Amino acid sequence: MAEEMAEKIEDTRALEAQVIQALQTVYDPEIPINICELGLIYGLEVEPTGQVNIKMTLTAPACPEAGFIPGRVECAVKTVPGVTGASVELVWDPPWNPNRMSDAAKLQLGIF
Repeated sequence: MAEEMAEKIEDTRALEAQVIQALQTVYDPEIPINICELGLIYGLEVEPTGQVNIKMTLTAPACPEAGFIPGRVECAVKTVPGVTGASVELVWDPPWNPNRMSDAAKLQLGIF
């Protein structure tokens, strides 16, 4: 029983790593940096069933891509083998700010 549980946890972690790789293929078209490096992903939950739940934000509520990026995120996640479903929730609290970006993203944009 414990061995099965450990296997499921390992499988879920492996699936989560693949989901993160898929998320890194999604870009905000206005900024040539993926949404993970921009710090737009606020939460990621991968259930043992393969259901993936994501909480994300955008750089601004009036972002012209607001209607498209969450759909791109969902599509990218659903391409991962083992994912049975994907839910993307757009949240605005806490508000995004440049401090959420990775150091690599800040360097790429010249923000330091």
